[in-house]
Amino acid sequence: MDEVKEENMDPIGEPSMSDEAVKAKTGKDWAEWFQILDAAGAQQMNHKEIVAYLVEHHQVGAWWQQMVTVTYEQARGLRARHEQPGGFQISRSRTLAVPAERVFAAWEDEEQRERWLRDTGLTVRKATPSKSLRITWADGETRLDVELYPKGEQKTQVTVQHSGLKDAGQAEQMKTYWREALTRLEAFLSGEEG
Repeated sequence: MDEVKEENMDPIGEPSMSDEAVKAKTGKDWAEWFQILDAAGAQQMNHKEIVAYLVEHHQVGAWWQQMVTVTYEQARGLRARHEQPGGFQISRSRTLAVPAERVFAAWEDEEQRERWLRDTGLTVRKATPSKSLRITWADGETRLDVELYPKGEQKTQVTVQHSGLKDAGQAEQMKTYWREALTRLEAFLSGEEG
C-alpha cells in the first residue's frame, strides 16, 4: 500500500521547500526573502500587494511569486496553514494499483461512490473521463477538484483538493476525512471493502 502524501506546507515558520531549491530558482534563500520582504513592509501588505512587489522589484516568475508570498505570510503569522484567499484548502493524494478508468468510475458512478464515500448528496459539476472531476461537496458550499494521473497501465495517482473550507479546524478535519476516504477507496477498488 502506498503512503498518503501530505499537503506541501509544513507548520507556520517552516518552509516546505529547501533553501537550496528556492535559491536555485529565485537567486535568494528563505532568510534573504524574509529580510527583503520585511524591509519592504510586507507585514502590512495583503497577498496581492506582496505579489505585486515581487513582480515589480524582483521579477519573480508566477509560480515562485505565490510560493515566496505564501511561505512569507505563513512564517510571519499572516496566513494560517492551509489558508488561501477564498478560504482554507487541503489536499490528499494516494497511488492506487488500478487503472485510471476504474478510479474514475468509483468517483463518477453514484452507486459505486456510495460504497466507499460516507457523505452523499455531492454534485459532480464537470467530469473528464479518466482524468478529473469538479465536484460541489455535500455541504453545498465547498469544492473538490479530483485529479487522476496514470502511472502505467495498472497504477493511478488520485489527488483530492478540498477548497473553500471555513477555518483551520475544518481544514484539519477534512485532511483526516480524506485520508480515511482514500483508504476506503483503495479497499473498495482492491475488493477488500468490509
